[in-house]
Amino acid sequence: MRISRRTRVLISGASIAGPALAHWLGRYGFEVTVVELAPELRGGGQNVDFRGRTHLTVLERMGVLEELRSLDTGGSPMSFVDQEGRRLLHLPADFAGGELEIPRGELAQVLYRHGKSRAEYVFGDSVETLEETADAVRVTFRNGTPREFDLVIGADGLHSTVRRLTFGPEQRFVRHLGYYAATWQLPGGGGGLPVGTVGLNVPGRLMSVGADHRDPAAAGAFCLFASPELSYDRHDTGQQKALVRAAFDGLGWRVPQLLRSLDTAQELYFDSISRADVPTWSRGRIALLGDAAAGATIGGMGTGTAVVAAYVLAGELALARGDHRAAFARYEELLRGYAQGCQKGGDRTGPFLAPRTAAGLRLRNGLLNRRWVLNKMLELGKQVNSIELPDYGTLSAARVSAVG
Repeated sequence: MRISRRTRVLISGASIAGPALAHWLGRYGFEVTVVELAPELRGGGQNVDFRGRTHLTVLERMGVLEELRSLDTGGSPMSFVDQEGRRLLHLPADFAGGELEIPRGELAQVLYRHGKSRAEYVFGDSVETLEETADAVRVTFRNGTPREFDLVIGADGLHSTVRRLTFGPEQRFVRHLGYYAATWQLPGGGGGLPVGTVGLNVPGRLMSVGADHRDPAAAGAFCLFASPELSYDRHDTGQQKALVRAAFDGLGWRVPQLLRSLDTAQELYFDSISRADVPTWSRGRIALLGDAAAGATIGGMGTGTAVVAAYVLAGELALARGDHRAAFARYEELLRGYAQGCQKGGDRTGPFLAPRTAAGLRLRNGLLNRRWVLNKMLELGKQVNSIELPDYGTLSAARVSAVG
């Protein structure tokens, strides 16, 4: 399926949603440019998972499913301990994982490799202004020369620049859910840690560490803590490290060692647990994708939703032969309910991983230490949202013309 005109599309963001969309648009014959603030593809981050027929169908149609299966971690068991290291609760690998679990950085690399030959990638730059005209969008960049595009897609995450420039301040659309999370790689490696994650829980806080599934000598830390909304510079890693240290100062177990590892950590992911709710996902020639439109920081199946949404948005644009009004409307009609259903899981992540009270911790541990309760939770976890996806590759050729 190819479009009859080389519609110029700018995608802001090269995490997951951006490369997924670039893959499909490039396949359909669009002229695609992806701009990313980071100097290269971002590595690190937590493992991400795909669940259910909808996710796996899109990955299969992309031609990446078998490669991703080769990167499957097999899931990550989780244990919770007290300050003396005594185990309070153990959850099996399939409790939090899906049918396919992959390190986020490796997923990004796969999507990038499969689409880079059909798209222009510009790293180390970002969108500064957007001005829509009758037949284009004029874009200025932080570093590059101003350019014009037929369409602009904001795939730039929960703190989307495209959303801010097009729809208004972030505060209108992003709601803080009461927690912050951080993750980083341990410069010294795993030190004999078992595969999986083990973490210290005290009321409102979780500090955990886990060895890499394929390289037990490597390990990563993850923490989460309850807090009112904080004021900090999202681009100042030193300031973010200070916030993590302040939140966990004075705790026992491995916490002092993990906090010291922050000093030499090369990368740190730090953000609030929040969700984005945007009343409409497009305005004129500009649309939002992934977390920019309907994000949830952790637990909202955001990665799977982004990949599905990229498939639908690209397919609808191709079917509409670049008629963005029809395509954007159909894209939102198909995806909004599905995305919002997935988002709900993110609302529960913080309270589950770090209940705010000692009584809440005892209740969670007591319930999940009962086998029948755990089995019921595992059963519920398999009941994921799904939708019927159009098979854009087999739709009527009369709707789409071949290029050249």
